Amino acid sequence: MSTAGKVIRCRAAVSWAPNTPATIEEIEVAPPQAGEVRIKIVATSVCHSDLYHLLESMTEDGFPTVLGHEGAGIVESVGPGVTEFQPGDKAIPLFLCQCKECRFCKSPRTNQCERAWTRIRQEIMAGVESRFTCKGKRIHQFMGTSTFSEYTVINQIAVTKIDPAAPLDKVCLLGCGICTGYGAAVNTAKVEAGSSCAVFGLGAVGLAAVMGCKAAGASRIIAVDINPDKAEKAKELGATDFLNPKDHSQPVHEVISGMTGGGVDFSLECVGNVEVMRSALESSMEAWGVSVVVGWTDMFDIAIRPRHLICGRTWKGSMFGGFKAKDGVAGMVRAFLEKKVKLDEFISHNMALEQVNDAIELMRNSQCVRVVMKVSPE
Repeated sequence: MSTAGKVIRCRAAVSWAPNTPATIEEIEVAPPQAGEVRIKIVATSVCHSDLYHLLESMTEDGFPTVLGHEGAGIVESVGPGVTEFQPGDKAIPLFLCQCKECRFCKSPRTNQCERAWTRIRQEIMAGVESRFTCKGKRIHQFMGTSTFSEYTVINQIAVTKIDPAAPLDKVCLLGCGICTGYGAAVNTAKVEAGSSCAVFGLGAVGLAAVMGCKAAGASRIIAVDINPDKAEKAKELGATDFLNPKDHSQPVHEVISGMTGGGVDFSLECVGNVEVMRSALESSMEAWGVSVVVGWTDMFDIAIRPRHLICGRTWKGSMFGGFKAKDGVAGMVRAFLEKKVKLDEFISHNMALEQVNDAIELMRNSQCVRVVMKVSPE
């Protein structure tokens, strides 16, 4: 029986308040409106940004919400005016949209989209619109996506159609973390062949940055993390050295300077910690180093001394790895199918949606790379 045009009742993991466990609830998902797509989510993974909203920023106005923004699924129905998608298409929801019409989308200098700044309320990390209700209450759609639900509704400018051969329980990772880290190396830093790199933080984003540095031809890649268990995976993905700051009495930037004769050519901060951001900057070569801030936080200011930049360093930020979202994610799916990009190596656990709190705890305690949750059958 067709569900097009009807309200769908389905399971979702609802976070009713900050720093509290999610509960599996039956929610109502309204039909897609003009320009919108309703997607059956097949698989989703937990990203640190979900934890940031739930456990760190804890903005009361951002709840209740359905978290999740790394997902993949199948188009169930489309709203009026949608021609790019049809029911049955495989698709990946995007927290960063690409309208392809605004001055940002038309510029090669950015991957931002002007409509993203009005579509998402950044202060609460939720979409302005929501098609979710539960127990008579409006439920926020986290980053406009909400992939911890069997169904979600998203504007077509924030969805990309992918190759029908793509395995959804793997390519779901491309909705955020892998593209963010990999692209930060190849698109934002523009790592050069034969160069030296340092990657700070070896979660999925940092490991993807290591993979990006290797793909760009870096000859030395120093992977930095306080968890020694991360060393093996980092080397599997291309790191040549592993550095644990806790093993040294000197500041980490001094250790890296000593290892490299003055600092690395490129450094990438993939933690979201302002102190680590400064360490990453200082670890780059003072005369020409490029340091990229990749990890997300909006809670603290950062302080540096002007001379850290005046002598020639470049300090820049990277959102979603510099990928123009719709085009970039579809391209990364093709790269995976062509075995140019690894994904299996990032999946440390497979779970069901009902185990969402277990998945969150694994990430909270740095006991996973990525947990992929099965949400619906294909």
